Amino acid sequence: MTNERRVIVHADNSSLASAVAARFITKTVDLIAEFDEASVVLTGGTMGSAVLAAINLSPARDSVDWSRVNVWWGDERWLPAGDPDRNDTQAREALLDHVPLDPHRVHAFAASDSGLELDEASEAYAAELAAHSPANASIPHFDITFLGMGPDGHIASLFPERGGVREREKTVIPVRKSPKPPPERLSLTLPSINSSARVWLVLAGADKASALGLTLAGVSVNEVPAAGVEGRRTTLFFVDASAAAQVPEHLITPGQFWTGADDHGLEL
Repeated sequence: MTNERRVIVHADNSSLASAVAARFITKTVDLIAEFDEASVVLTGGTMGSAVLAAINLSPARDSVDWSRVNVWWGDERWLPAGDPDRNDTQAREALLDHVPLDPHRVHAFAASDSGLELDEASEAYAAELAAHSPANASIPHFDITFLGMGPDGHIASLFPERGGVREREKTVIPVRKSPKPPPERLSLTLPSINSSARVWLVLAGADKASALGLTLAGVSVNEVPAAGVEGRRTTLFFVDASAAAQVPEHLITPGQFWTGADDHGLEL
């Protein structure tokens, strides 16, 4: 199947993180068996870190050949290396430092103390993406891209009513005057995100309910950037019950959207 868009509802954020972790492990094992590697794009935020921590705690964690996993990030905060608010720092603490990854397959954004300016760091990450891409392409093959979503509907560091969400040519952009701190960031663009075979949005909390409802109702991408997310094969919204509170009932129907109880046979 292609262009599937589904909502999977779990009772709370703990069961949500555990369920997504289990799916990730299963899918990654399958991808490596079929293609000899798997590429994942990580996100930050509370649930992004919670999923990685749940993967680390899973008894099945070591069934993954981590040396065959390529790791990228969807966005990063322009802060010094090792800063606790950087997405890569949080990912390393939650999972990456606990598994035998090949360091050459881990592609972090440059830090603010790297000697590069923000624009240069954006160009450097774009060049790194291109260097690991198929011929005549500017983005590697991404198997799974994780995203969070803010209460305003932002994804990665693409914010409502900002030029970044409308960028269609570049693969990576510098972000200035972000409406949430820190003000300077780096982000993949929407076309880069949507190049992924699978996009998994993981959301928890009542403060996400309105934005999720608007996303599924098809509002403009300029107003709610999450509305523009569409993986090439599947776009899955893994949510807790609080975040699902404003999802219109007619959207949670077989054939279009599923709840956690109905997701057997879901294309991972």
